[in-house]
Amino acid sequence: MSQTQTAFASVKLPAALVDQAREAAQPMRRSVAGQVEYWATLGRIVEHSGLTAQEAQTAIANYEATARNARSLLPKATPQADALLAQFMAVETDGSLAQRVREVVAQNRSKAPSQAA
Repeated sequence: MSQTQTAFASVKLPAALVDQAREAAQPMRRSVAGQVEYWATLGRIVEHSGLTAQEAQTAIANYEATARNARSLLPKATPQADALLAQFMAVETDGSLAQRVREVVAQNRSKAPSQAA
């Protein structure tokens, strides 16, 4: 296999998850497979960043609310939106997004009062 080819494998997913991925993929101009891969990448970032389940849920909820608001404010398919998406994907791919999430979590934990039992 050449360096430019990527190996693919088939997996079975629940139909409901595929439907959710299809709905989420459309506004972001991703394929269903691309959306599932994106979610898997986010899951890996969250898992490796040391976030608690509650912190991850809060971050995801905030992200989704922000994304909904941003999509409603931006005209469809603008060069600015494409550039912003490209910038986000670049920092996601190079790991700097995950690193920044870890830094913010560490800062927030250091500011939080200790919860001694």
